[in-house]
This record gives sequence, C-alpha cells and structure tokens, in this order.
Amino acid sequence: MVPVSFPAGFGAPLGFAGEELVLLKSNAIYWPKERALLVADLHLEKGSWYAQQGQMLPPYDSRETLERIADAVKVTGARRVITLGDNFHDDAGTHRLDPYAAGMLESLTRALDWVWITGNHDEQMARAFGAEVAEEMELNGIILRHEAKPGETRAELSGHYHPKMRLRVRNRHIARPCGVISRSPYTGDRMIAPAFGAYTGGMDAAAPEIMRALSPANAIDAVMPAKGKLVSFPLYRSAA
Repeated sequence: MVPVSFPAGFGAPLGFAGEELVLLKSNAIYWPKERALLVADLHLEKGSWYAQQGQMLPPYDSRETLERIADAVKVTGARRVITLGDNFHDDAGTHRLDPYAAGMLESLTRALDWVWITGNHDEQMARAFGAEVAEEMELNGIILRHEAKPGETRAELSGHYHPKMRLRVRNRHIARPCGVISRSPYTGDRMIAPAFGAYTGGMDAAAPEIMRALSPANAIDAVMPAKGKLVSFPLYRSAA
C-alpha cells in the first residue's frame, strides 16, 4: 500500500474488497495504491439548469465543486480522477459552464488522468474536456459504475443514490452524506459512494431503493469519517 499522510480529520481508512481506501471528509474516496480520487454525482451546472426552469439559484455550484476536487487532489497527491456518473446535471451542461469554471476543469483534466463514467443525467456528454469517457470500468477487480446493479456478485463501487444518514446531535436532527456498504461471503463488497457535488440532495441511507440495489447481502452499513476514524451505522442484518 502507498503510505498516506493526511491532515487530522481529513478522512478515515476503509477496507474494501481487499483494498485499502480512504473515505474523505469531502465525500470523495481516495485509493492510495492507484493514486486515484473517486467522486460521485458532481451534477455540474445544476444551478444553471434550475435557472432555465425559472428557479434562481446562485450560479457558482460548478466552481465550488471543482475547487473541492482540486483541494482533494492537492492533499492526497492523486494522479487520477475517476467520476462515478451524473457528472453534469444534464447532457447540455457541458456547454453552460462559465469560462472560469471551464478553465478550471480543463486544467484539471490536463494535469490528471481523468475518466468520466457517465450516468443517467449525462449519458450523452456533449464535451469531455480532453478526458476519457466510459459507461463503466474495472480496476483491480472492482467494477466502477454509476448505478449499483442488483444481484452483482463482483466488488462494485457506484453512486446515483446520494445516501445520507440522519442523526441526532446535541438535541438537533441533522443529515450527513455517507457511504453505504454491503458485505456478503458469497459476493464481493459493494459500496454506494456519497454524492460530491455542491448542489446534490440526498436519500435516506436505509431507503428501500438502496437496500434493493445492494441485495443480496448479509450486512449493510452506512459509513462516514469522524475525527479520523470510520463510523459505521448498521442498516440491515440478515436473519440467516
């Protein structure tokens, strides 16, 4: 494993499918051995899409999301970025990037080995900014795709569902992005990554849609980093 040294609280180690990953506080996943940063559901230009529908939101979500990717690359030393789909909120979003955000993205794709895995929002990406585009890919035996495939028996990392864990902290109810991991002795580990984009919403981590997507499994847990450690919340346990 490539040694990893992050600032305190930046992320938490995560064992997955025989690999050592790091679940970052920023909601990215870092794969030290591959020097790869994995990010799901950027939904770039979501703000401008809503503006077209008459709902005005601050138009800076793409800049914020790309700045967060750049920060994560700087801290981790990543040499690759692999997205997990829904990179733009719609296929035409590539044309709505303002010049500043487009320049940021072009700089990132020039400096890094960048792969766009497409999702249901951007199946026909109009522009790749010099990066590779794929429907899915396999890396060291782990399938990287946008949406978890029910019944998948191989190790799998995906996005799509934007899972969030609802917690009670200091007498307040809060929701935090999280990953959701299923484990079974009969299939590979499978994980739905937290959404990374600035304007992404969320689905309850225990929602039936997520449970179905990760079945069959002996155990399903929500996971998130806290003070440099991985915190797990059991969501499902098999009766068998």
